[in-house]
Amino acid sequence: MPNIRLDDIDMRILNALQDDSGLSNVDLAARVGLSPSPCLTRVRALEQSGVIMRRVALLDPVLLGADVNVFIQITLDKQTETLLAKFEAAMENLPEVMECYLMSGDADYLLRVLVPDIGALRNFIVDRLSKTPGVMNIRSSFALKQAKYKTALPIEQLAIQQRRRSS
Repeated sequence: MPNIRLDDIDMRILNALQDDSGLSNVDLAARVGLSPSPCLTRVRALEQSGVIMRRVALLDPVLLGADVNVFIQITLDKQTETLLAKFEAAMENLPEVMECYLMSGDADYLLRVLVPDIGALRNFIVDRLSKTPGVMNIRSSFALKQAKYKTALPIEQLAIQQRRRSS
């Protein structure tokens, strides 16, 4: 958001779409207090600017059989640009990897992995992750409970911080 200026209507649009990306333009317009045509124009501008990256449906992993949520710290044997790029490309091809972050600190990467059970996790680690070029160390931590899960960004707070930085 460094170069994007959002007004109150833009923020209402973004909040409504974060809450329900399946809203029709007519319903969205009514929710934010616009007529449909200017609402659609604003949504398209937010999409073209990259603020709206894409719209998705959020699924319940437990209902679909992904009962094991694991955070895995990966240490590579070296941190060259080429090896980092290869590792990240390999993670893109592993559907169990839900999130992958290059980290500072003890581990090079932090992964969030979803699998159906411990056997699937063992197979994932032994057959695929440990065979990824450059992987030197793998440390896993199981999530026992999801205390909070959120996909909506705190738009108002980010806008306030942006205004403070620019003034």
